[in-house]
Amino acid sequence: MGYIDDLRKYIGTKPIIMVGANVIIINKKGEVLLHHRTDRDWWGLPGGAMELGESLQETAIREAKEEVNLVCQNLKLMNLYSGKELYYKYPDGNEVYNVTATYVCKDYSGEIKVEKTEGRDAKFFSIEELPYNLCDPIRPCIEEFLERYDEYYQ
Repeated sequence: MGYIDDLRKYIGTKPIIMVGANVIIINKKGEVLLHHRTDRDWWGLPGGAMELGESLQETAIREAKEEVNLVCQNLKLMNLYSGKELYYKYPDGNEVYNVTATYVCKDYSGEIKVEKTEGRDAKFFSIEELPYNLCDPIRPCIEEFLERYDEYYQ
């Protein structure tokens, strides 16, 4: 998070608008990859903040590679999310209002390997057995995905 870290030097923990992207990775069984965060006991999607000069799609691809070691290709934009429900206060006090692009990916390569500073684990879950402790800011993304599941898993 180079860009965000640089901003924080000037503004401290005050709320900022943070633009980023995440990706819903689906395996051949129709299961969804979730990433267990280190900052809270929450499961989320691979994703994060956009860096200067990146596109949203490049952000999603970079974050998936950094966080879970998967190379995503042929991403399909599901939706853009913003507003009060995407407010998040990090354990260190930093506050953000997320603007998030969520992509869906069935075309990926690599073997899951979790980057330990950001995640405890990453694994595929059946859509019927998603963990109860989903990360609050990704709930709208997951809810919409579940409503549109048949559209993405064909």
